[in-house]
Amino acid sequence: MVFASLCLSSRLPVFLFPPSDTSHLGDKIDGKISTNYKWRMVVAYDGTKFKGWQYQPPPIPTIQWHIEDALIRITKLDRGDLCMVGAGRTDTGVHAFGQVAHFTTSFNYNNLDGFHSAINGLLPREIRIREISPAHPEFHARFSTTSKMYRYKIYNEPVMDPFHRLYAFHSACRLNPEAMREAASYFVGKHDFSSFGNAPSRNDGTPNPVKEIFRFDINESSAILDLEVEGSGFLYRQVRNMVALLIQVGREALPPDIVPKILEARDRKELAKFSLSTPPHGLCLMSVKYDPEKMNPPSGAPPASFGRTHTISKCKLPFY
Repeated sequence: MVFASLCLSSRLPVFLFPPSDTSHLGDKIDGKISTNYKWRMVVAYDGTKFKGWQYQPPPIPTIQWHIEDALIRITKLDRGDLCMVGAGRTDTGVHAFGQVAHFTTSFNYNNLDGFHSAINGLLPREIRIREISPAHPEFHARFSTTSKMYRYKIYNEPVMDPFHRLYAFHSACRLNPEAMREAASYFVGKHDFSSFGNAPSRNDGTPNPVKEIFRFDINESSAILDLEVEGSGFLYRQVRNMVALLIQVGREALPPDIVPKILEARDRKELAKFSLSTPPHGLCLMSVKYDPEKMNPPSGAPPASFGRTHTISKCKLPFY
């Protein structure tokens, strides 16, 4: 069997997982059979020290570069063979708890626990693979998404708690959560978000500005305000721009009904009259949801790995 890799940008399924009865399925490439195994991983990271998710050549430190470097060292495959794709390309300083990515290998793993541990062993402490599992042939980390959920954390006290300084925006001005909730409710539904999206920094063409927001919740816990927004997708910096406007409403500098007026303008310059984008460190990609049919593992695939659980006999004494 000669293995080859195929990496396409289209949404069509190109990676096939052979069933356990060894009757391989595959794509023919130049008359040869290609059998590739697709894998899905859930990634958490502290984005403070990194220049975002998207791969950039070293010495620029990105999340994707570190994960690909670990995979290359373990699998001995080239970067082009792995064809790694992330669900969302988080910016510099943005964190994630539930980033999702997929990659491919030309060989199978019967047990993923060791592979999982090996990857985490090569990654910086700020990056961890929470889960690794076999992926459906048609699964695509970016194009199979049905929704993404982001959380923006605000610390609302006169003096900033140093333990929150890397993960929450500090507002010394007392915010009005009820006014913010009213304003956030105007975002829910399907709208043209041209007023809230910055021009993309990458050559991705012109994105569709029409997005659907399923919910926009504001939760209070002592000094913390958690702003959670779930939607079908988001424009570049859309979440941080929406939060920035809500903070202005919370400061009672603007009325809640300013939101529909800015939406109707469909012009980024209109938002710039009232607020600037919030800093990245308060933002975290919490979860990504997918079409359930594309989440089913292939026939004969190994079970997912959520990390090894050691028995007490194998655990070292703490801190020694």
